[in-house]
Parts: sequence; C-alpha cells; structure tokens
Amino acid sequence: MKREKRLNKQRRRRRLRVRNAVKRNSTRPRLSVFRSHKHMYAQIIDDDADEKGCRTLVAASTLDKDVRGQIAYGGNCEAARLVGKTLAERALQAEIRKVAFDRREYKYHGRVAALADAARDVGLDLGPKKAEPVKPEPKTDKKKKKPKSKAKQ
Repeated sequence: MKREKRLNKQRRRRRLRVRNAVKRNSTRPRLSVFRSHKHMYAQIIDDDADEKGCRTLVAASTLDKDVRGQIAYGGNCEAARLVGKTLAERALQAEIRKVAFDRREYKYHGRVAALADAARDVGLDLGPKKAEPVKPEPKTDKKKKKPKSKAKQ
C-alpha cells in the first residue's frame, strides 16, 4: 500500500509539472492524452477559451464508432495510431493546425508515442520531435604494432 501511494503521488506531481509547463510555455491548444488498460483517449483543449475555464475542441478515442469498427482491442499501439490519425483529421477539419502535446504522467513511449507520431504524420504540428542521441563511433585509429624483425640470424 505504501508503494502505491508513493507511485500515485509521483504520477500526480509529474502530471501537474508537465501540464503546467505546457500551459505556461505555449499559446497553442493542448492535445491531452489518457490511456487506460483497454482504451486510449485524446482531446484537444483550448485553455483560453472563456472565463469559465477550458473548452474541448476535438476529441477521439477507441470507443468512437469510427475507430471501434477498425480495431479488435483498444489498448495497443495499433489502436493508439488510429486514434491519433482520427484526432488529427478532425482537428484539420476544424482548422486546428498547431497544438502542444500534453502527455500527462506518461512517458513518451509506446502507445503515447504512437498516437503523437500518427497525428504528426497526418499533418498536425505538435512541435519538433526529440532527436535521438547520436552515439559516438568507436575509435579505430589505433597505432599498429610493427612485427619484430629477426636481427640475429
């Protein structure tokens, strides 16, 4: 029980840190992602919409009729790609081109990354994708040893 409380506390802190950074550093609407074990949900939210708070502009999930008919299970990368593609198409129809990606407490990995990449492929601008670190090449310019010559013969 102690471990669960600690993990939930860390997740809550991470979620607030990521969301506040997205809100603070961007004037774009944010693409917020939620994943459960069986389904994937994504929505584009405008935080500056009105005085009452934020407003959902576009949403998509694995529970939508369009998406549900094309997948067998909603909790995998294939389903996340389809949700990302559907969300991006709906956003482009609503004339939303640029959004800030709010991954919440999830790492940019697996289903979350699949959703973001699919939305990016359709044409939604999520900002630059992180470049993969370049590994330095191993050194091959070692001095070659000369074979010993037989001086005494």
